[in-house]
Amino acid sequence: MEKKYVLSLDQGTTSSRAIIFTRDGNIQGVAQKEFRQYYPNPGWVEHDAEEIWASQTEVASAVLRDVGIRAAEVACMGITNQRETTVIWDRQTGKPVCHAIVWQDRRTSGFCDELNRQGYGEKIYSKTGLIIDSYFSGTKIKWILDQVPGARQRAEAGELAFGTIDSWLLWNFTKGAVHVTDVTNASRTMLYNIHTMQWDQELLKLLGIPASILPEVRSSSEIYGSTRQFGDEIPVSGIAGDQQAATFGQCCLQPGMVKNTYGTGCFILANTGSKAVRSGNKLLSTVAWQVNGETTYALEGSIFVAGAIVQWLRDGLGIIKSSAETEGLARSVPDNGGVYLVPALTGLGTPHWDPHARGMMIGLTRGTTAAHICRAALEAIAFQTYDVLKAMEEDAGIRVSELRVDGGAAANDFLMQFQSDILQRPVVRPKVLETTAMGAAYLAGLAVGFWKNLDEICRRQESDQRFVPQLSAAGAERLIGRWHEALKRSMKWDLDN
Repeated sequence: MEKKYVLSLDQGTTSSRAIIFTRDGNIQGVAQKEFRQYYPNPGWVEHDAEEIWASQTEVASAVLRDVGIRAAEVACMGITNQRETTVIWDRQTGKPVCHAIVWQDRRTSGFCDELNRQGYGEKIYSKTGLIIDSYFSGTKIKWILDQVPGARQRAEAGELAFGTIDSWLLWNFTKGAVHVTDVTNASRTMLYNIHTMQWDQELLKLLGIPASILPEVRSSSEIYGSTRQFGDEIPVSGIAGDQQAATFGQCCLQPGMVKNTYGTGCFILANTGSKAVRSGNKLLSTVAWQVNGETTYALEGSIFVAGAIVQWLRDGLGIIKSSAETEGLARSVPDNGGVYLVPALTGLGTPHWDPHARGMMIGLTRGTTAAHICRAALEAIAFQTYDVLKAMEEDAGIRVSELRVDGGAAANDFLMQFQSDILQRPVVRPKVLETTAMGAAYLAGLAVGFWKNLDEICRRQESDQRFVPQLSAAGAERLIGRWHEALKRSMKWDLDN
């Protein structure tokens, strides 16, 4: 039977999705399912890894069924995933020893502060390209080994396995035969040396993590194994963390090209080519991908709360019923009414790296409405992006000519226009917004010859809309100045806790 499709699994922070792509890069079908978020303590965020696995297989089966495609028609499968989220499971039973600790989780902030006080910041950055922060997997692994009864002893006896979500899915798809991750996910653990491209023994010793629990690290585009989960055998041949996959899917393949994904968080990546650029502005230096034996690096700015602030308006405050309402509400008022919202619900990421910052609204008056708050929330996403992009330009010594965008919130025309206004440069939105899943599909398809080369996939790239600045530079500067005043007030707020 002719292999006409690529199945891409996009395992995100709040939902699992499966998307089928055709050879011309179009979407044939999509299925999605949200799963439960657990908040057992302030600053803690957890997932049930078994629910993630169940939801991911459910949507993959559903999209094949709904579109009427047999597994025999699928050339390969790619996986892209929420990064840093940490799962440790029993190698014999396949059962996790506890809930997965999500990338947003802050429970190890105190330990990270201690590492910084002991002077390990430079050593860890020089090896991993990462700032010491509870965001990354390393301290989450240590917490599980220290806090789950018997976990450390079982790990040292070789009974447990660690993985980010890609490894967890691949393990299950291959029925425990393959324990592998790719270079992009490994580079987010704070345990992987991005220069030697190996797990770093010194860092493993520092965090007390036995090497036996770690997955084998492979490239982003190769056949890792195969699955019969959907009937006929399908090779799994592409893996990349969600932000690297989106960068690849946006065809930001040349140094200096930049994309921003507007998801639960915002993640801005600039391709830096074959060199890992050292940041002076607390940006991360990370592996973008490894294809055909060549490693590409990127500078990354991580904004922890972007789309999540809209979820909070819906689920926490109850002032909207769906995220789609925010655009109309934002447009219903002429400006933000002096309201600024700093969405530091789980601390601040790039370029501040302040785990003790907390969310704040300022400028409220009797005239403030839900519309002003919604507008302030959307504007905050754009302001945070501005801060990261300015730091990125300074580090890389470039001026970004345009910002390529994707992710769910990129569909919001108000946000995209305001982003262009604040940046004072064009914002380009692609025709297919599912660039994360598309990147995983491209990586998988290249490995099995479904697509011949990079030129073939990038010729298919089409833009949907190009937003250009409509606000004066002086107007943008005034808004940015007020944002920075609000930002300062939120920082170090929770330092005593």
